Amino acid sequence: MARHDGRMPDELRTIEIIPGYAPYAEGSALIAFGNTRVLCAASLEDHVPGWLRGQGRGWVSGEYALLPRSTHTRTRRERTGAGGRTQEIQRLIGRALRAAVSLEALGERLITIDCDVLQADGGTRTAAITGGYVALALALRKLQAEGRLPGDPLARAVAAVSVGVVGGELLLDLDYSEDSCAEMDCNVVQTDSGAFVEVQGTAEGAPVERAQLDALLDLAGRGVRQLIAAQRAALDAAP
Repeated sequence: MARHDGRMPDELRTIEIIPGYAPYAEGSALIAFGNTRVLCAASLEDHVPGWLRGQGRGWVSGEYALLPRSTHTRTRRERTGAGGRTQEIQRLIGRALRAAVSLEALGERLITIDCDVLQADGGTRTAAITGGYVALALALRKLQAEGRLPGDPLARAVAAVSVGVVGGELLLDLDYSEDSCAEMDCNVVQTDSGAFVEVQGTAEGAPVERAQLDALLDLAGRGVRQLIAAQRAALDAAP
């Protein structure tokens, strides 16, 4: 059965990735999952947090913010520090993108991926991870081109997508209207080999059986493979 926007249950929203969108950043991408749009920018610093100094390896950190009118009503800026939801998403982004990199090959450098949501319609964290990977890959490409890295620290591709159960049906890449009424929703982060980096899932009502969860993970895997193909196309198109 077709969904409210005409998609089939196993169909992603229209995906668009524009590499190099923020020209001052070492790497950047504007990513759209349908009406969700996130600007991802990678910034490089030639140092690491104090607790990592002298260990010969680097770090990748994620930052996340909803711009005030990315939502239907104004979201207040978090001027006194990130709230609980923001912190949780930032940690997820950081964990996901560190899985893409050999931190030892990066050396004692810090790469921060800022993910600013310009428009939110569900799946902002999965879009941030998927676009953040492109920004990270472009930043590492720039370091190599400048002769600042002896090898390529990029170990694997990483992308993320949401899946859920809505009205008893398994759906891929939920928008806000679907996510807000889902019986279960999951955010799944995988590598290009299909290995799992993280699975976040919650049953909002009745518990979900193992077979249904397995089917959701299979559905997510099919979506992630399409997203990784989109990432590769964007990187190939980057100047």
